[in-house]
Amino acid sequence: MLDNPRSPRVRSVAKLAKRDARLESGLFLLEGPQAVSEALTFRPELVVELFATPTALDRYTDLAQKAVDAQVEVEFVSEEVLEAMADTVTPQGFVAVCHQFPTSVKKIFNAEPKLVAILEEVRDPGNAGTIIRAADAAGADAVILTGRSVDLYNPKVIRSSTGSIFHLPVAIAADLSDVLDRAKAAGLQLFAADIKGSDLLTARNEGLLAKPTVWVFGNEARGLTDEDLARVDRSVSVPIYGEAESMNLATAASVCLYESAFAQRA
Repeated sequence: MLDNPRSPRVRSVAKLAKRDARLESGLFLLEGPQAVSEALTFRPELVVELFATPTALDRYTDLAQKAVDAQVEVEFVSEEVLEAMADTVTPQGFVAVCHQFPTSVKKIFNAEPKLVAILEEVRDPGNAGTIIRAADAAGADAVILTGRSVDLYNPKVIRSSTGSIFHLPVAIAADLSDVLDRAKAAGLQLFAADIKGSDLLTARNEGLLAKPTVWVFGNEARGLTDEDLARVDRSVSVPIYGEAESMNLATAASVCLYESAFAQRA
C-alpha cells in the first residue's frame, strides 16, 4: 500500500492538476467512482494507473470487477495519499491517471454528424464539463472546444462531465473559423446561442431544428463577437419567461441541444 503522501510517485500524480504537467505528460487526472467506472467501461485502454483506498474498493465491488475485466491493476493507497493525489478537498476513494485522447475536427465532420456543440472561449470549467454532459445526454455526435476555451483535461471539466468525455468524440484547440467552414462544407447549418438572437421558439416553429446542426456557444460574460455571429446562419436566444436576470450558459446550451434532439427525432 502507498502510504507516504510526500513520495515522488504521489507528487507526480498530484501534479496532473496543473496544465503544464498535463501538456508535458499527455496524461490527466480522473477522480471518483462514477468517472473511473465510465473509463473502465468505455475506454479501459486509456487507464495508466488506478488507485483506491481499501474501504472504497470494498464499497464499490462492481467497479472492482470492472477493473479485473479490463485487466487494470488497482493499487491500494491510504486516505492521506488519496487526498494528496486528488484535486478535490474530499475525494471519493478513487483516483486514476489516464492518457489524453482528443479527436480531430476532420474526423468529426467526416463521420457525417447531425448534432455538434462548439465551445468558443468558454472559460468556466464547470460550464464546459456540463455542456459536454448535456451534449452526450442529448445524443450529440461530438463536442469541439476552440483554443480559446478552457482545457478539456482540467480536473473540474472532467468532474463536471461525469464520465461523458468517454462517450463521444471531443476535439480541442480548434480554430472557430476553420471549424465553421468545415461544418458548412459537411452540410450542417450553423446556429449560435446569443442573447440578442431571435426567439428559439420561432426556430422550432419554422421546423429549422430538424436539420443537421452545429450549435456555437460563446464566452459566459461576453458571448460571441459580432464577427463570429456574422459567420453563422442564425443566432437565437432562449427566452426567459420569469424574472431571472439571465440564464447560466450550460443551462441555455442544454435547452438548445435538446431542442435539436427533439426535432431531429420527431
